[in-house]
Amino acid sequence: MGKLIYSMITSLDGYVEDADGEFAWGAPDDEELHGHINELAASVGTFLYGRRMYETMLYWETAYDVPDQPPVVLEWARQWQATDKVVHSRTLTEVSSARTRLVREFDPDAVRRLKAETDHDLTVDGPDLAAQAIRAGLVDEYHQIICPVLVGGGKRFFPDGVHVDLDLVDERRFAGGVVVLRYASRR
Repeated sequence: MGKLIYSMITSLDGYVEDADGEFAWGAPDDEELHGHINELAASVGTFLYGRRMYETMLYWETAYDVPDQPPVVLEWARQWQATDKVVHSRTLTEVSSARTRLVREFDPDAVRRLKAETDHDLTVDGPDLAAQAIRAGLVDEYHQIICPVLVGGGKRFFPDGVHVDLDLVDERRFAGGVVVLRYASRR
């Protein structure tokens, strides 16, 4: 059985994007950090995306076309391309990456079945889709990659009105001030 993991890069004040919808402040520019993110995702066999997160991550389908990519970036592109993707969107008419299927609605029972039927982990990516999974009690682990920046507002990592008891599983600090926290849900 796979675990469902919610993992995102956030500001110290808990936002995944700022009030202008920007998130470039969180791009991992440290090869050690990027390598660690690759390691965290190594167990993942399926990414669950909303439309906006999918459109952002589509970059990795053609990352090889960008000259002079560091090996750690190319490794992430290989991982992303080798992983199944399920895009939840009412507005997209088609998907343009390999190993990707489109579904119209988030169905907690379908995610439960997917978790039960796989030997790999799954991630739910993007705060709106993750909020639905959190409210349905589906998230097994939370990976928060905290950047040393305050953005003062925007889209929050955690949804309002949800209580989940967590156990700290791991923490790691990086030279640039980024801290990666891994928590497991207590059930």
